[in-house]
Amino acid sequence: MPGYGVEDAAAGLLPWSWATERLTRSHDYWLATVRPDGRPHVMPVWGAWDGEHVRFSTAPGSRKARNLTADPRCTLTTDVPQEPVVVEGVAELVTDRSEVEAFTVVSNAKYGTDYAIDFYLENALFRVRPTSVFGLVEAEFTGSPTIWEP
Repeated sequence: MPGYGVEDAAAGLLPWSWATERLTRSHDYWLATVRPDGRPHVMPVWGAWDGEHVRFSTAPGSRKARNLTADPRCTLTTDVPQEPVVVEGVAELVTDRSEVEAFTVVSNAKYGTDYAIDFYLENALFRVRPTSVFGLVEAEFTGSPTIWEP
């Protein structure tokens, strides 16, 4: 990060486990997509990290679903700005019933809800495969910025 006084050495960089812990415990994620005219669109979503992907559900006609259908590239961030994890990736629509069922169980447990699988089958469930992940700790700004390329 030229100009920010960030150390070049690998010492102090964050381990992947630090990022996955924050991805797992994030209550919400901020999702950034691109509108057809190129303008950004950012919205919070409920979702879950499964160890490889962030998954979230939205109405199939929502702006974010339409944006992802046209251009699946997106960015998701965790909900604590002092220790953010920023996931850049590609969203894929999930239609496999067993994957939807697994998300239903995880989502109900995480959010204390009791949605039936039909709720998610009627909506659009996306999984975002990370292409790049960035994280930092505000209190350790010069020694913590880390980029992972899973």
